[in-house]
Amino acid sequence: MSTVQPFPAGGYRFITHQFQYSGGVAAEPGFRIERARFMRPQPLAEGFDAIEAHLGGIGRSPRAFCACELRSPAQFTDAGFLAFNRHYVERLATWGIFRGEVNPVARSNVCPEIDPPAVPSFYAFSYTVPSESRTAQSFVAAGSGEAREGGPSYEGRIIRRGDQSPEAMREKAVHARGDGTAHGGARLRLGGRDRDSGLYDLRHPSALGR
Repeated sequence: MSTVQPFPAGGYRFITHQFQYSGGVAAEPGFRIERARFMRPQPLAEGFDAIEAHLGGIGRSPRAFCACELRSPAQFTDAGFLAFNRHYVERLATWGIFRGEVNPVARSNVCPEIDPPAVPSFYAFSYTVPSESRTAQSFVAAGSGEAREGGPSYEGRIIRRGDQSPEAMREKAVHARGDGTAHGGARLRLGGRDRDSGLYDLRHPSALGR
């Protein structure tokens, strides 16, 4: 069962999920979350270095790093995904973020169909900074795919695998937005409100008449 836990060193709280990422993060009172996007995707090592340099330049510890958006060249195999994640959390452990198989950092990972990167790369990242407002709500929910939790393989857990009908895409979207995931309802669980949320438009070509 996932829970909401504080990460005082970073100025945020998070929903526990898996070792590779949390279910979402929210700024603690006295902090807010800011987002930075790279001009072009940065390979993992270079991206981590750039993030550390940016945070140091504004007087923030690497532990302020709370979420990231990755881009990958193609879908991982189960074994490849595990190996990638173990490599990914090494820097978080060095920064004092990842400990005891608990990872506070939220994450999304997208495989672009157009102009994918050559290697897994950082597209954007989020971090906390001090804020005079103690009432503002800023949060980031982790990305969620159309696969159910548990089971022997990711491929076997994909909802209506290979089905791109409007009904199937609707079912996938409902699941991916959080209704059926372990970190579902992240906004409410982290103390957010409707007016604090961004809007994502989920569409399928058939809904656009083409």
